[in-house]
Amino acid sequence: MAADGAGERVLNYPIPSEAALEPPAQWEQLRQECPVARVTLPSGDEASLLTRYEDVKQVLSDPRFTRQLSADDAARISTNESGGVFNSSLAMSIPQSGGEHQKWRRMVGKWFTAKRMLALRPGIEAMAEQLIDDMVKHGHPADLKASLGFPLPVWVICTMLGVPDSDRDEFAHWSDTLLNLTRYTQAEVDAAQAEFIEYMAGHVTAKRAAPGEDLLSELITGTDADGDRMSDAQLVATGQGLLVAGHETTANMIGKMVAMLLADRVRWERLVADPALVRTAVEEALRFDANQGFGMPRYIGEDAEVAGTLLPGGTTVVCSMAAANRDVTVFDGADEMDLGRSPNAHLAFGAGSHSCLGQALARTELQVVLEVLLRRLPTLELAVELDDLHRVEGLAVGGLREVPVRW
Repeated sequence: MAADGAGERVLNYPIPSEAALEPPAQWEQLRQECPVARVTLPSGDEASLLTRYEDVKQVLSDPRFTRQLSADDAARISTNESGGVFNSSLAMSIPQSGGEHQKWRRMVGKWFTAKRMLALRPGIEAMAEQLIDDMVKHGHPADLKASLGFPLPVWVICTMLGVPDSDRDEFAHWSDTLLNLTRYTQAEVDAAQAEFIEYMAGHVTAKRAAPGEDLLSELITGTDADGDRMSDAQLVATGQGLLVAGHETTANMIGKMVAMLLADRVRWERLVADPALVRTAVEEALRFDANQGFGMPRYIGEDAEVAGTLLPGGTTVVCSMAAANRDVTVFDGADEMDLGRSPNAHLAFGAGSHSCLGQALARTELQVVLEVLLRRLPTLELAVELDDLHRVEGLAVGGLREVPVRW
């Protein structure tokens, strides 16, 4: 897989894995022999893939590598020309870099502080209890993803945005089309996104007329440090972005985290015996997750060097945080799940000024779900063999189709 001029092998990306919870066999070889690898994206365009920890962290922290994937010479990510989460009206409406992006982050970030998370925690815990009650009442085997993993983050983000979580099935469809790689046609993506924009625009209009105690209402009435307010397009895009990011990734991570912990009974029993390990266990699940999805694409408009390789201006780079999180030069026993690992400087939430805005919320939800499950269902186990767990396919976010459990 090492570069050898014209004969250099170009991998198809995302790289498939033989098992739902295991990394592709090529990751270790790429890190050792080809840290900047040429890959073909679902669109057919080529990009450069980074798999080493230091390289991924460098690029994600370097402001020259931008999210301007709409540039004429940027690689298209998906089979669709437009409408995806990396290159859509949503992505373009929110400032992508520089001071304007930082102002946007400061305005929205007020809702994701440690203090806010502490205030949200009792409500998240009560919702988790209710969902587990319902799951137990319906009996086992149950799909933990459908019963708990999906509805909990939807309820939380809908509460924060002031939208009814009864619309959750529509949110799921709209989110999937935004995260499309190969699952939907362009016509399906366009139709769903038009519906999503119309829905969120109507919601912003309603909040403008009658503000509530929610994030969108505060953004409508609030101003940034310069006294400026968000435009309607920015408000709609912010609502869309938070709804997608706020439920899809966490819903999938809940399912993956529980599956990883149940995959080896020793892990689960260790947590049942010592629930104080929940915080470090959540961080380790985030690091150990070999099924994070597409990764983070970046565009470089000028020549730059990464891992001793010159990337010409116009290159699209894909940062695989999941591969970087298995880098043995950074993490001792990188291929072992150590529930007490500390420190744990994983890159699951990215790095630099574009690191995940909602990471405090995701951590809170994952911790609460795990705490409640350990207390309520200490005998929880997978209801299928590991070989019968299947990855979500065709979307930019990684997940399992379902997580069958019994207790």
